[in-house]
Amino acid sequence: RERFARLQQRLATATAPKRGTRRSVVVLPSRSVDRWNEPAAETRSYEERLLSFLLDLHDPELELTYVTSLPVAQRTIDYYISLLPPSMRLSARRRLRLVSLGDGGHRPLSEKLLERPRVLEQIRRTLGNPKVAYLMPYNSTALERDIALALDLPLFGPDPGHAWLGSKSGSRALFAKTGVPHPLGTERIRTIADTVDAICALREAKPELAQLVIKLDHAVSGEGNAIVDLAGLPIPGTRGEAALIQQRVERLVPDVDGVSAAEYLRKLAAQGGVVEERITGRELRSPSVQLEITPAGSVTLLATHDQILHGRNGQQFAGCRFPADQAYAPAISALAHHVADHLAQTGVIGRLAIDFLVIRGQHDTWQPFALEVNLRMGGTTHPYQTLVRLTGGSYHPDTASFTTRRGHTRHYVATDHLKIPELPMLGEAGVLERAMRENLRFDHNHGRGVVFHMLSSIDSLATVGVTAIADAPNTADQLYANLRTALARPSSELAARRAPAPARAALGTRG
Repeated sequence: RERFARLQQRLATATAPKRGTRRSVVVLPSRSVDRWNEPAAETRSYEERLLSFLLDLHDPELELTYVTSLPVAQRTIDYYISLLPPSMRLSARRRLRLVSLGDGGHRPLSEKLLERPRVLEQIRRTLGNPKVAYLMPYNSTALERDIALALDLPLFGPDPGHAWLGSKSGSRALFAKTGVPHPLGTERIRTIADTVDAICALREAKPELAQLVIKLDHAVSGEGNAIVDLAGLPIPGTRGEAALIQQRVERLVPDVDGVSAAEYLRKLAAQGGVVEERITGRELRSPSVQLEITPAGSVTLLATHDQILHGRNGQQFAGCRFPADQAYAPAISALAHHVADHLAQTGVIGRLAIDFLVIRGQHDTWQPFALEVNLRMGGTTHPYQTLVRLTGGSYHPDTASFTTRRGHTRHYVATDHLKIPELPMLGEAGVLERAMRENLRFDHNHGRGVVFHMLSSIDSLATVGVTAIADAPNTADQLYANLRTALARPSSELAARRAPAPARAALGTRG
C-alpha cells in the first residue's frame, strides 16, 4: 500500500507534463465488475468500447498503448484512425501500440495480464518516458493496482481502498454524510433476515410503501436490482408481518431475465447490498452527472446525461441522451459536485458518475434523489469523449448545453447495444459502407453524424454501439432512427434504391 501511494505521487506530473514533452498512456479496458452470465463475445466487445481514446492521438505529443485480450481487427483500428484529421493519421498510427494476450477466456483482462510477465515487459518497452506515463483503467480494483505496481506506472483512478465509496451501501452512506437527498432505505444488508428487518423498519417509517428495490452492492448497469412487491400486506406491526415479508423477499423479481430469486439472494449474501423505496410519480427520469477528480484534488464537471433504461422492471442501462434536460441538469450538477468535492477531500481521483432519479412535482418542478456513485468509467464515458474529441467543444454546466469550437450546439443519442438481426449478414465493412451510402456517418465539416463503437459485436451478437450526434435533441433521435432503418433494410432493397432507372423508363420520358 505504501509503495502504491508513492507511485501515485507521480500522477500529477504524468497527467500534466510540460508543453512539448512526449507522454505515454496505457489504456486498460478491463471490466473487473460483477455481471450475470455475460457471453465471452460481449466481454470482448466491451474491451473495445474505450477505443474512443484513439481519438486522443490528435495530440502529436501522445503515445498510446491499448491492451486487449484478443487482437482488435485492423479494419476497426482503420475506422478510428479515419476519424482523425488526415494530416494526423500517419503520425497517429506510429504512436499507437496494440498489445493483445491471445486469450479469449471469460476472465477480467487485468487478471489475465498479471499472469503474463512477458507481456507486462512488452508494455513497459512501449513507454518512451516512464516519468510522464500513466495507466488509464476502466475501473480501479486490486487487480489494476497490481498492474500499476508491476509496470511502475501511476494509476489514473481511485485507490482500491476507496472502493466501498462506489458501492451501493457506500453511496447511501456518502449521500447521508453530505446531506444530498436520496431514497429512504437501509444499507449493508446480506441475509434474508437482514432484508426482512429492513423492510419492516421502512414500512413503519412509511406505511404507504408499495414496492421496494434491492440492489447488489457491486453490480453495474442496474443488473443487480430486484423488486419486492409489498401490495396487499397487512398494516405495519401486524403479527406475522415478518413471515409474510419473507415470502415476498423469496419471490423477488430480479431485473435480469433468467435469474431466479434464489440465485439473486445467494449473490446478495456474498456481496451485500441495500434495500430502498421505489420512488414513483407521474413522471420519472434517470439522469446522471459525469465528473473527474484530478490528482491535485480539483473537481471538473464533465457532462450530464438522461439515461435510457430497459429490462423487466426498467432498471437496466440501455443508452443515454446528451445533455440532460435543462429543467433539472443544473440542480443535479450542483449536488453531484458537492459529493465529488467530498470524495476529493477523501483522496479519490479519476473519472466517476453519479446517478439520480428526478420526479416531476407540482408547477413542473423536479425533485432529485441521488441513487449511486460509480467510481469508474461507464456507458456515458466514451460517447462524451467522442463528441469532445471530434468537435473540440465543451459542456457548460450552468446552461446544460454543449457547444463546439465553432460555437454550434450539439446533442446525441448513444447506446452500446443497437440490436438488428441483419447485422451479421452485413458484417463490419457492410455496416460502415451502408452508413456512408446513406449519408449517416460522422461528417467533420458539419460536426454531426453517427460514430460507431464495439464493432466486434456485429458478427457475434448482432449488435453495434452508436453515438448519433446532431444539432438538436429531435434531430439526434431522428438520426438514430434513420440509422436503425438503414441497417435493417434488406440488401436487395438498398440495391434497388441505388440502381439507375431502367432504360424503358428513360425512353418513355422522351416523348
